[in-house]
Amino acid sequence: MTKLTQRLAAALEVTARQLRRLSGPEGKVLVLGGVRSGKSRHAEHLMASHPEVVYVAPGYPAADDDPEWAARIAQHQARRPANWRTEETTDLATTLRKASRPLLIDCLGTWVSRVLGEVGAWDQTAGWEQRLDERLEDFLAAWVSAHVPIVAVSNEVGMGVVPATFSGRVFRDVLGALNSRVAAEADSVQLVVAGHVVRLTEDARR
Repeated sequence: MTKLTQRLAAALEVTARQLRRLSGPEGKVLVLGGVRSGKSRHAEHLMASHPEVVYVAPGYPAADDDPEWAARIAQHQARRPANWRTEETTDLATTLRKASRPLLIDCLGTWVSRVLGEVGAWDQTAGWEQRLDERLEDFLAAWVSAHVPIVAVSNEVGMGVVPATFSGRVFRDVLGALNSRVAAEADSVQLVVAGHVVRLTEDARR
């Protein structure tokens, strides 16, 4: 192979990688970040080139008695393209298994908070640990077997002080462990810090 041919081959490979980036994620991407870090905007940017996206909102819905939370939700909704469909659910496992279009899940942190409430963790109801494990394992199995492009957003909660309350420690520990397991089965793991993206792992195809 001549030097000119080698240069052409290298240039074509660079172009191919750029085109793959423009087409949006092909596999599973986990986007981590702190509060107001820009992680949601980055996740939305990753999905922007897909003609149709299902935006999965597993967090608490807007409530009249919490205008601040309602305003946050409205802000997110206003950024979504008109061709995106929103699905509000805590049954992420079923959503993943039935998916036929790209998914953006925002976010795993609010989902964990709701699931902890549903299984009785906050009141330490008997058997809550087992019920929690079943929900998490069901989601993780669905995450592994999913065949559509997925971007999942989650909070990075392990860099602060130890929470002073039982509920805070449970949330931190459960979400931290979940993030690690989701990351292990992701094609790309990206951390957003103050609006800047750090790619912790990257799909070899890119």
